[in-house]
Amino acid sequence: MIIGLTYDLRSDYRKEGYSEEETAEFDRESTIEAIELTLQQLGYQTDRIGHVRHLLQRLSVGDRWDMVFNICEGMHGIGREAQVPAVLDIYQIPYTFSDPLVLSLTLHKGMTKRVVRDYGIPTPGFVIIERMEDCASVDLQYPLFVKPNAEGTGKGINSLSKVNTREELEIICRDLLMRYPTGLLVEEFLPGREFTVGILGTGHEGYSIGIMEIVYKKDDAKSIYSYETKSDYLKAVEYKIPDTEIAEKCIALALETWKVLGCRDGGRVDIRVDRFGTPNFIEVNPLAGLDKVHSDLPILAYMHGYDFERIIAEIMHSARKRAGLL
Repeated sequence: MIIGLTYDLRSDYRKEGYSEEETAEFDRESTIEAIELTLQQLGYQTDRIGHVRHLLQRLSVGDRWDMVFNICEGMHGIGREAQVPAVLDIYQIPYTFSDPLVLSLTLHKGMTKRVVRDYGIPTPGFVIIERMEDCASVDLQYPLFVKPNAEGTGKGINSLSKVNTREELEIICRDLLMRYPTGLLVEEFLPGREFTVGILGTGHEGYSIGIMEIVYKKDDAKSIYSYETKSDYLKAVEYKIPDTEIAEKCIALALETWKVLGCRDGGRVDIRVDRFGTPNFIEVNPLAGLDKVHSDLPILAYMHGYDFERIIAEIMHSARKRAGLL
């Protein structure tokens, strides 16, 4: 079975002049090497394709694959994570991870929270800010948390993201709107513990491979899971397996979210606890990072007895089952 690999290599975009933060979600060469080697060890033939423009070029000359292992994040537009799956759907080539609908929806954090909230899953009160005039209509309980509405890897999040006054809200919104024209998500900040749940499988067949708690090493009220924190996580945070009671509640919420949104093959759900001790949905990552050392999904999987080969094997099993290729 020939597996094509689609990915966004960070070094490619850096050569084009994009900044460190702009390419934060993209992959290192070592990540692609690890995925490719693991697929080969599992008995697959591999063919590196690259980003969506490379994919289009390869398809135009008649190249085809039995399946594509897709981890492309895309560069431009609210539907950028959906670009490769949409192209592959046109050519009826099966691929790993979620479809264009799910990837477009979940990149828009506000729309995702609307769907989740409609299904009765707890999530903090929120508004979407698309222009400075929207700040005047924010009627939420402070403190609030402000982040780009369509970014990942902690992009646009820093120590100023937690705000306590209307003035602070307007200052950070003015700054972020200039850099992130797709808008901002403003939500009520939850004071409780923070978790991420790893999931493999598709929809109703999804299952948790474990949960980890994110504990900040500095006893600082402004400690948040920012881009800087994620980049230097060994110094900034400690990952722990939480107690059974809270773990079970978080896992149940994560699996319900995964099922409701129709996510496929593998990813993560981020959760935070409110002042009443209730786990709340924060966001979902249906295209989670697969860096063997730095990405949250492999890190939490290792904590629960999974090795990297098993992660990739089970992602492939889920994708092949969906495609009728088992």
